[in-house]
Amino acid sequence: MTTLRVTTGQQAEPFAVLTSTMIALFLILLIWAVFDPRLIDGIPVWLKPLKFSLSLVVHFATLALIVRSLSPELRTWRSLTIAATILAAAGLGEMGYIIFQAAQAEHSHFNLSSSFHIIMYQMMGVGAVLLIAMPLLVARVVHRDSAMSPGLRSGIVLGVVVSFALTLIVAGYMSNSTGHYVGTPSADAPSFPVLGWSGEVGDLRPAHFLSLHALQIFPLLGLWLDRRPGGNPVRVLRVLACGYAVLTLAVFAQALLGLPLLRL
Repeated sequence: MTTLRVTTGQQAEPFAVLTSTMIALFLILLIWAVFDPRLIDGIPVWLKPLKFSLSLVVHFATLALIVRSLSPELRTWRSLTIAATILAAAGLGEMGYIIFQAAQAEHSHFNLSSSFHIIMYQMMGVGAVLLIAMPLLVARVVHRDSAMSPGLRSGIVLGVVVSFALTLIVAGYMSNSTGHYVGTPSADAPSFPVLGWSGEVGDLRPAHFLSLHALQIFPLLGLWLDRRPGGNPVRVLRVLACGYAVLTLAVFAQALLGLPLLRL
């Protein structure tokens, strides 16, 4: 297995650099939004870039913390460098196009108005798959770390796998739809504060939110279970993973029926 390793450098650093880059981008966009009050369909043009940059901050910071929790000898595996490189290309590519579209007050998602937009939307789909697939390489290394506590190790691996599988289902359906609503909300339809989820019609975003953030939830659960006396954290986490998958798919099915997560 030594062929999979490199001999120099700590591989936590690329993920930390990615996190710092996205934090800087978020702050730049936040300042930019103050001076550009334009709207798209009544929503500030810079809200989507801000949301996506913040989401990538959380994504990359999670992976940085996971890699830092590895045994020192495992942080030098080449697969981590490969994952970080591909994540950087996918993340920066996604943000580049989203920012480009926002600057022109045009939609980046579900925009099929020209051949260029169709191709770019398809490329965004490829980038999104890479963003959720590359953590599998990180989880592979984590799975081999016998020095890591069992709850944390299992939580990381399950979080990555559950997030990948559920996001493929939910985001895959969304990408082939004309939007994230199932139904047509009225002009003054209520929505969830900050998140913007519809309180009137079906909305695919709650299920997407749950699928993505399994990556953060299960490592935290694993840490908590490790600190509890007795019990089998691995078994508990497997049961929780099944329950979480059922909950996410139920929220997804509810949206497909045209029903809001909560009627406001």
